[in-house]
Amino acid sequence: MSVKSQYWLTNVKLECGYVYEEARITSTETEICSLFIEDGKITNILPGIVSEQDGEVVNANGLLALPAFEEMHIHIDKTYYGGPWKACTPVKSIFTRIHEEQTILPKQLETAKSRAEKMLQLLLENGATNIRTHCNIDPVIGLGNLEATIAALETYKDKLSAKIVAFPQHGLLRSNSVGLVKDAMRMGAHLVGGVDPATVDGNIEKSLNTIMDIAVEFDSDIDIHLHDADQLGTFTMKRLAALTEEAGWHGRVTISHALGLGDVSVEEAEEMAERLAALGIDITSTVPISRHVIPVPLLNRKGVKVSLGNDSITDHWSPFGTGDMLQKANCLAERFRWIDERSLGKALQFITGGKSILDDQGNRQWPKIGDEANIVFTEASCSAEVVARQTERCAVLYKGNVVAGSLEKTAINNLV
Repeated sequence: MSVKSQYWLTNVKLECGYVYEEARITSTETEICSLFIEDGKITNILPGIVSEQDGEVVNANGLLALPAFEEMHIHIDKTYYGGPWKACTPVKSIFTRIHEEQTILPKQLETAKSRAEKMLQLLLENGATNIRTHCNIDPVIGLGNLEATIAALETYKDKLSAKIVAFPQHGLLRSNSVGLVKDAMRMGAHLVGGVDPATVDGNIEKSLNTIMDIAVEFDSDIDIHLHDADQLGTFTMKRLAALTEEAGWHGRVTISHALGLGDVSVEEAEEMAERLAALGIDITSTVPISRHVIPVPLLNRKGVKVSLGNDSITDHWSPFGTGDMLQKANCLAERFRWIDERSLGKALQFITGGKSILDDQGNRQWPKIGDEANIVFTEASCSAEVVARQTERCAVLYKGNVVAGSLEKTAINNLV
């Protein structure tokens, strides 16, 4: 649906508070509102259905509005999605999988752009309008996957926002990819990546220092894969934190997976969380069910920003991705037994860039005047139901334009 730069989005269901019974939240209150969309932003919010305003009107038909989702850890450059079904080959270590890529990546290059576009469409239809994708930068594929990723994102530039991480999957040091990663940054990648400085690169200090040096050289943020378990993982985090502080890179570093946090004691996890929060180092998790999950409630309580991602849809690493961020929020809520009304609704913040619709007291926090009109519409009574039931996404707006699903253009006199 193409719309003007200014229009009324009316008959929108918004959450407006909690219902209490004996001091316990039992349900969520909603109301029908109208949002004025101007140049991609929400510039006015009125209760009820518009009746006298001039201009184009779009009818949301009483659907519940949510902040659009964010997919913060995905690999759109290497996938079986969009092609024939293929299960994974079992392997015993990350090195076997890396070796496997020496034959897989060149074979996939011809279809990399089209398959990446299919993944972007899936993510979009499921409500994600902001994506961070990691892209292989290695001697096997060179910058080929990056070229395909940039081309795919160009196709979707008016439908979503995205950032690319230059990801040396085969090891920044191990595969001598420092020069390639720098070339990737010059070519258009936005963040510097890395993977397991201990296990893959075999030198924690040199690996982390090299990652930070590249980031400083290109004035870019960092997103590093860290799968290493137990104290090896947390030791690496401590060294990364020290370098972050030394370089003044506060608020510019992400640790993806951070699996070691799920293996250590509560006391050590708390200490680590406080250090990460102080430096603005955030965490991205895929909510794995095959091993200890990181203590998301503890991290959130300590002020560490936590986001979620699918990692893959279906590829040679895993066949289980869905491309649905709501499924990730559902999995997170189930894992930590967030079963009450408020906790279920709050799970959305982990897939919306930290946006909560209501605060703990039930005061509306989203939408606000000035917010970008990036909205997911779903048929549900409240966000708690959305998370628990993974309700259907009926329409997705990006900067005020419907980019997936549909909404109805309606004359004002048909609404009153």
